[in-house]
Amino acid sequence: MKQLRVAAIVEGHGEYESIRLLLTRIWQELLGGEYIEVLRPIRQKRHQLVKQDGLERAIKLAALKIADASGGAMPSLILVLLDADEDLPCRLAPKLRELAKNARSDIDVICVVANVEYETWFIAAATSLQDFLNLPTDAPIPDAPEQQRLGKGWIEQHFKGAKYSETQDQPAMTAKMDISLCRERSPSFDKLCRELALRCG
Repeated sequence: MKQLRVAAIVEGHGEYESIRLLLTRIWQELLGGEYIEVLRPIRQKRHQLVKQDGLERAIKLAALKIADASGGAMPSLILVLLDADEDLPCRLAPKLRELAKNARSDIDVICVVANVEYETWFIAAATSLQDFLNLPTDAPIPDAPEQQRLGKGWIEQHFKGAKYSETQDQPAMTAKMDISLCRERSPSFDKLCRELALRCG
């Protein structure tokens, strides 16, 4: 399967702006896929998406988007992407999968939890983001940011600009980050890559 259509469900404004670029880069650069169509994302607040009724509504809307998509028949899936925040991904992700299965068991759904946050993936690839970050010279760059529970605060502390903006800077950093390095240093990013690889065939 070298072609794929994705309906993504996200919680943040930054992910809403970045997810199409991120999935396209993984699919084409890492996995060698031919074409991926990422539909306009569905964004809902996190506290809604971790509940049965909230996630169910989002899943059903995503399914409708896939059904309404033009361009002929194409393998498709729904991606649910949330930040772990204070939750453990090993607990939150299975919960989301179960809720999604209860909503639409007939559709391929993958649930990925960024540990700790989407910005943690930037820290994993920090050496490729020197245009955006003042990297520390008096301490090693974290090579296991998930274990150290580093996230947006670290990015804000080392950001070169006046202030880190999710909607503006997250897409730009997503375009520049070394996704291979990120995969090596971030188990949750690797999870996303592995799930997509299973569908690339």
